[in-house]
Amino acid sequence: MLNPVRQTALALLALFTLAGTSAFAQNCENVRFGDEAERKPQNVGRDIVGQSLDDIQERGTIKIAVYEDFPPFSYKEGGVLKGVDIEIGKLIAADLGVEAQFIVTAADENVDGDLRNNVWRGKLIGGQIANVMLHIPYDRELGCRNEMVVLNGQYFNEQLAIAYRKDAYPEDPPVPAYFRFDTVGVENDTISDFYLSSFARGQLIANMRRFPTTDDAMTALADGEVMAVMAPLSQIEHALTDKLAVHMPPFPGLAKTSWTLGLAVRHNWRPLSYSVDDAIRYAVEDGRMAKIFEDHGLSYTKPDW
Repeated sequence: MLNPVRQTALALLALFTLAGTSAFAQNCENVRFGDEAERKPQNVGRDIVGQSLDDIQERGTIKIAVYEDFPPFSYKEGGVLKGVDIEIGKLIAADLGVEAQFIVTAADENVDGDLRNNVWRGKLIGGQIANVMLHIPYDRELGCRNEMVVLNGQYFNEQLAIAYRKDAYPEDPPVPAYFRFDTVGVENDTISDFYLSSFARGQLIANMRRFPTTDDAMTALADGEVMAVMAPLSQIEHALTDKLAVHMPPFPGLAKTSWTLGLAVRHNWRPLSYSVDDAIRYAVEDGRMAKIFEDHGLSYTKPDW
C-alpha cells in the first residue's frame, strides 16, 4: 500500500503538466481510464453504503475517514489521534451538531481505491464506510473518473517546497539545479521524486537520496546526511528545527507547484455534501481554518474556489 503523498502524486501527474480547471464536474467526455475503456463502477444498495444528513443528525455521530500514520494531518501520539485533519473533522461535526467518529484507514494503491473502499462501496473484507473522507485532491480527472463520489469542501492549497540546512547554504537557498552537485532527500515515489529524477535529463539522480517518508528525509537532513529535502510544505514545516529553513523556489518544468485538497462524499448524499461544504467554507472565511493550521505550526494557503 502507498503513502497518501505517493498516491496523490500519481493522481496529480497530469495536473502538474497541464493547466487544469476547477469546474471538473462537467465536460468529462474526454476523460478515459483503464485502457481507455468507459466502465460504470459497481453500484451498491443505499441500505448498505452511505447515510443521509438526517440519519447522521438523528444518530448523533458522523463517520470521517482519515489516513493512518500521516503527520501532520492524522497520526497517533501517545495513543491519541491528532493532526490537522482530525481538527477539521471535529469542526465539521460541530457545525452539523454531532460528534466526530474517525475511521483511520491505510492508503490503497491509489486515490480511486481509497474512494471505493471508504466512501462508495466498502472494503471486500471488513472495514467501515465513512460519511466523509478527508484529504482528497480536488482534481477534474479524479472527479470524472469516480462518478460515485462528489469532491468538494476544499480547505487548503498544498505546495512544494525545499528545506535546507542553514549551515550548508548560509547565503542563497538551494534551487533544483544545485542538486547536480549537492545531496537532496525525497520521499520515494512522490512528485518530488518524479520531478527531480527527470530534471536536467536525469543529472540529479546520483545526488538523490530516497526515504520511506518525508519525516525520515527530514530526520536525515537534521542529522546532516543530506543538504536539502524537497517535499510538500506542510510536511516539511512539521519537522523543521532551528538549524533548518524552508523556501518555495521556482520549479522549472512544472506547470503547477501547488494543488487543492478537500473531501469526498458519496454521490447520492448531496444534502450532506452541501452541508459539509458550507461548514468548510465558513471556517475558511472566518479564520478558523487558518488557526487550525497555525496551531500545528503550519503555514496556511486559502484554497482556490
